[in-house]
Amino acid sequence: MANFIAKAVRFLFYLIMAKAFIHLLMGMNVRDRLNLPKKGPAILAANHNSHMDTLLLIALFPILRMSNVRPVAAADYWMSNPLISWFSQKIVGIVPVMRTHSKGEDPLSSCYQALDEGSILIFFPEGSRGEPGKLGNFKAGIARIAERYPHVPVIPIYIRDTDKTFPRGVFLPVPVICTVLVGKAIHWQRTRSDFMQRFRAQIDELAAAAE
Repeated sequence: MANFIAKAVRFLFYLIMAKAFIHLLMGMNVRDRLNLPKKGPAILAANHNSHMDTLLLIALFPILRMSNVRPVAAADYWMSNPLISWFSQKIVGIVPVMRTHSKGEDPLSSCYQALDEGSILIFFPEGSRGEPGKLGNFKAGIARIAERYPHVPVIPIYIRDTDKTFPRGVFLPVPVICTVLVGKAIHWQRTRSDFMQRFRAQIDELAAAAE
């Protein structure tokens, strides 16, 4: 019964926040939507300036597929107390990652499990929200996952203007039409350094196209 209630609340959350709020109140301009994966496992790897980024990416998918789109999120932030932890995992559907971990532990193990289950992961290679309107340095975690799952497509995505609609320190979002540019999928090849260079090149290209 509790699981059924959680699923019902999650569906309503997606319907209200990801569909009605994003599409009707905020607005979203999507370029090259056809590059999005039709099913998982897959990874959406995007720049990160706002908490609105996650909702925006979830809203790219049909309502019945949204439960399969899961954002990778810092466990120390989104599981800081029982209520937030329940909401984050059961309603938003986060894949929790520990930013601090013991020697020998793989902080990305939860991502592996989610991909094994066929999920579409939302992954922010910058690690946390960066400076508004600027691209930060990308960490190599996305390359580690790609190396382990060479058959899984990584879709580079550039998001613009979410830092204006829901910046740090603001409680209520401001209606601003945001832009999402979806790049072509890349796969693991050769080395982590090579993968990160190809990924960064695609993101820079998408950012230039957004201007």
